Amino acid sequence: MRILAVILSFALVASAQPKPTTTEDATPGHLPVKRVVLYKNGVGYFEHVGRVRGTQDVNIDFTTSQLDDVLKSLTIVDLGEGRVTGVRYNSTAPLDQRLRGLRLPLGEQPTREQLLNALRGARVEVRNGSASAIGKILSVETRERKNSRTDETIQTTELALITDSGELRTFEINPGTTVRIAEADLARELNRYLGMVSSSRAKDVRRMTISATGTGDRDLFVSYISEVPIWKTTYRIVIPTDSSRLPLLQGWAVVDNTIGEDWKDVKLSLVAGAPQSFVQNLSTPYYARRPVIGLPQTAQLAPQTHQATVELSESHVDSLVSPKGIVGGVPGGVRGGSIGGMIGSGSGAGIGAGRGFTAPSAPPPPPAPGTNEFNVAKNSYMESQFESASGREIGELFSYDLKQPITIGKDQSALVPIVQARIEAQKVTLWNERERTPRNALWMRNTSGATLDSGSFSIVEGNSFAGEGLLEPIKPDERRLLSYAGDSSIRITSQDESDPQPISRVRIVRGLMTVTRQERAKKTFTIHNSDKEARNVVIEHPARQGWKFIDGIKPEESTESLHRFLVKVEPNSNAKLEIAEFHPLETRVYLTNLTSDDVILYSRQRVLKPEIETAFRKILDQKNQIAGFDQQISLREQEVNSISADQDRVRENMKALKGSAEEKSLLQRYATQLNSQEDRLIALRKEVDSIRSQREQANKELTRTLMDISFDEEFAGQ
Repeated sequence: MRILAVILSFALVASAQPKPTTTEDATPGHLPVKRVVLYKNGVGYFEHVGRVRGTQDVNIDFTTSQLDDVLKSLTIVDLGEGRVTGVRYNSTAPLDQRLRGLRLPLGEQPTREQLLNALRGARVEVRNGSASAIGKILSVETRERKNSRTDETIQTTELALITDSGELRTFEINPGTTVRIAEADLARELNRYLGMVSSSRAKDVRRMTISATGTGDRDLFVSYISEVPIWKTTYRIVIPTDSSRLPLLQGWAVVDNTIGEDWKDVKLSLVAGAPQSFVQNLSTPYYARRPVIGLPQTAQLAPQTHQATVELSESHVDSLVSPKGIVGGVPGGVRGGSIGGMIGSGSGAGIGAGRGFTAPSAPPPPPAPGTNEFNVAKNSYMESQFESASGREIGELFSYDLKQPITIGKDQSALVPIVQARIEAQKVTLWNERERTPRNALWMRNTSGATLDSGSFSIVEGNSFAGEGLLEPIKPDERRLLSYAGDSSIRITSQDESDPQPISRVRIVRGLMTVTRQERAKKTFTIHNSDKEARNVVIEHPARQGWKFIDGIKPEESTESLHRFLVKVEPNSNAKLEIAEFHPLETRVYLTNLTSDDVILYSRQRVLKPEIETAFRKILDQKNQIAGFDQQISLREQEVNSISADQDRVRENMKALKGSAEEKSLLQRYATQLNSQEDRLIALRKEVDSIRSQREQANKELTRTLMDISFDEEFAGQ
């Protein structure tokens, strides 16, 4: 309460000062919204068009979040004999940054003591009861003293003042103390401070003022993008009682106006797509931290001159030529005429072009409800009254251009029509083995001519609600299943059969044999219809990579992961669907790894011609011959290793005999043994070299035999 009392007293004194006049107090002209294009990525494209006369300022109000998008997309064109001379808006630097520009060293939430300390040296008038004084603040101190009655320690704030007569006066600051600033400049500074603090809580409105200079009356065009709520899509599908008529599709869009300005007779386009967009904080001033470096005391800065340019490249010259109409760095040189494609017109120019809307005349009174005439009249009336949007492709996007201008007040939402058309659709029961719950569905083809954006849909059948669901984007003439309710009249069971098949193909090329077998699978679906009407049932079967259908089976349609089969089931009866598939399995065998068991197996299955079987047996003989050579080499190498080990033992014994009585007789014996072993080693090495030569020749013969075999044959009926 003490803090509030002091600040209020200061505010009352400061408010007595005259308020400076600002440009924001003026009331420039208003530029209304004329066209809006909303996208699915949460941005909208806006066009304002209005009349200006002579030299005039016009205003558009934004929020801070809008202003960032506006600054990076703003386009302004004077469509008459004039030009745009400037654009300005009220900047909102962070409060702490703005407070630094004041002479008062105060933060965002000062205490009473901090406020009075900030006024040290200022001339003020202080009153406390009957005591008063005028002078300059010397100090503000917090002291502790004891209450004489309660003996309790309390804190007090004392203000020391040097009066105009030179006296030192001390006042205790309490609720009865008032402090009035006697300096007009300081009072205005305090008033600025309070205004800044108050503005941080004010409504988030950023006013942009556009200055146009010219002569006469003319149009001013402004466009920009801004963040907006994402528009939503919802559909109604009405299934007529007359089976000869096609279902009626109605599409609606939920649009929210949150830009803070009314949309009155606005041309609205809704784009089913999301062009790339991003947020960049351009409206908030940024301050870079710069180092503070003191200058040397001897530093002397002197003027400098710089050499003149002698020659420029042509590309550089072109970049320096100023285009006509650039005023103060703001392009304003487009004069007169109109900007093609920027303002929607009946000719179809621009992103949101569309023809005008004419309200239909009132229809005659309808027949009595519940009759066939009533249902027919109701459908005709709905189609005549429903004014949908015209649709068109924009690259990868699709635009719904409303035929009728709309009016939506600020902070309001609306349901606007975008599609109305008869569509081709077949009522079916959809079943998938993963979910196993039959569902009522429409197998529809988008014959509306427009791309249907993703959204919810509701089904009306038999003059009542039948269910609802979701749909993903559907291109024109694209077929799609839309499920909306459970179907308790259909029961489906399935049975699996697998059948591994014998060899269907053998192919031999350059020593590699590829054996192909078929893996077969069959699935039988039994469908029971307990309804009194026939049903069309769509069964979804997984699409497995590499699998193909047998016996000419073809699905009604296929997706990336599913095949769909259509089966008609008569009332109170059963129907069966058999799906047989095969999948080739390949086994690769290098003939160098061929075994006698493999040859016997292939021979029994009768998949090899006699000459190929003979070649296989020749390969086995050659492999056995090479294996025999390998065995002979291995035996001789083992003997060599044994002799070498024995020689090492003899040499160790000869070393141990030195200086012994048996040295002479044993050395002669060991020498004879070593000579005999060396002769055997020489003979073994010659035998190993000979056998290796024979093995190499046999291996070449085997390679030649492998390369000469070429075979490729399929075995039908296997």
